[in-house]
Amino acid sequence: MRTASSSKNPWQASEGDFPSLGTASEKLEFLLQYAVLAPSSHNSQPWLFRIVGDHVDLYADRTRALPVADPADREMLISCGAALGNLRLAMNAFGYMAERILMPQPDDPDLLARVRLGSAYRPTDEQRHHFRAILTRRTNRLPFDTAKQVQRDLMAAAVEDAEVERAHLTVTQDPEIKSAVAALVSEADEVQLQDPRFRRELAAWIHPSRSRSRDGVPGTAFGMNQILDQVGTPAASFVIRTFDVGGGWAARDRQIAAGSPTLALLWTGEDTPRHWVEAGQALSRILLRAADAGVSASFLNQPIEMAPLRSKLAQAMGIAGQPQLLLRLGYGPPLPPTPRRPVEDVLD
Repeated sequence: MRTASSSKNPWQASEGDFPSLGTASEKLEFLLQYAVLAPSSHNSQPWLFRIVGDHVDLYADRTRALPVADPADREMLISCGAALGNLRLAMNAFGYMAERILMPQPDDPDLLARVRLGSAYRPTDEQRHHFRAILTRRTNRLPFDTAKQVQRDLMAAAVEDAEVERAHLTVTQDPEIKSAVAALVSEADEVQLQDPRFRRELAAWIHPSRSRSRDGVPGTAFGMNQILDQVGTPAASFVIRTFDVGGGWAARDRQIAAGSPTLALLWTGEDTPRHWVEAGQALSRILLRAADAGVSASFLNQPIEMAPLRSKLAQAMGIAGQPQLLLRLGYGPPLPPTPRRPVEDVLD
């Protein structure tokens, strides 16, 4: 039986609607509204959930794969890990321990995690703040204020967040390092956008915000107003699919990367599906801490999606590990949320 929260727009989730006297299944279905607000590559939302009594299983939805940009499904599993991180925090915020097992059935690679509503838990004030930031977090692709730096103590806390989830975060505000990283982003843009398969895949995920699919990247994410979004987004999709726009895109992204107040590389010691899910949980913590502090974030993952440039990015950032996500952090203009599928659409 589906609850009222199943068909709601998850961005409209309200704490007051929590079914405190309901069954464990009803509580979990409510809490999944916060899980599906996690970021994902191209806003593909590549997750499925199955509620069984007092626990929920998280699956990778391979039908939402990005075979050109993400052939190993690495970014897909990171996205699923971010949804898992949001779900665990929501459980804590509503007074439950989140008892988590990663990869509970090694013979089922699609089953990424099992999370159980545990014993009573008292969330910290910081956890409450970060939980409420789930509804305000946005992936902000617009230019940031170059005159305003991100606080060092915030970044230090974000580094600790990554370590809690068995991942690592390396942060830089050094102009020379940012310039070197920006050059790699630009190089990756040019190579990827020369590939018609990549352009078609990207274009397939550019949808107007009112699309029935409730996924993909709308024009509003690039600063279009709601009216222009309905006309400009399909036009942009056509241009990307049809023409090699790599030169202009690369120049724009190079400027954005070099001008970002802070660049942060999320990385792991190894490069396995388990490490990808852990990196996603770290990402959830980092982004919600940033959003709570009013700091915007978006991704510059292009060089990580290309093996030769991935190793060069590691060298430029001075790490001895596997780059998973490249973040830009700063202060950007407000944006509306990107669409999300209702919980009923992601329940198996």
